[in-house]
Amino acid sequence: MKKPKAASGRPRAGGAESVDYRSLAEFRYAIRRFLAFSEAAASEAGLTAQQHQALLTIKGVGEADGLSIGELATRLLVRQHTAAELANRLEEAGLVRRRPDPNDGRRVLLTLTPESENRLQALSGIHQDEISSMAPQLVSILAKLSGAETQE
Repeated sequence: MKKPKAASGRPRAGGAESVDYRSLAEFRYAIRRFLAFSEAAASEAGLTAQQHQALLTIKGVGEADGLSIGELATRLLVRQHTAAELANRLEEAGLVRRRPDPNDGRRVLLTLTPESENRLQALSGIHQDEISSMAPQLVSILAKLSGAETQE
């Protein structure tokens, strides 16, 4: 994985004094809370967090024909071998199907099964509810971090 850098590729002007540590900490805390919520919700649905993310990626990013294992690996920030193993486990659990890519016979595409569609729909609904409840806090934090709101 590439080393993270500032959006502009340069350090912030003004040095450390211009960094809003409180808002950064609050943002990281909100992300961790959401991830903990998401992991618990996935577990209740009989999925690991990674399986849930894979199903969401296949549904949300994949075309009508499906999503390749390489694209899944890119989106999950894992190696292709890891994504292939995950796809194997999902297929064994009856949650995805593999089919040949009609445009490239060397690739396979992953699609959801009716069972995974149902689980994903239920999980997505409660995730959207959680995001809605967090939205005011996130908007406030992001406004502070983006400079849209002045420091108190």
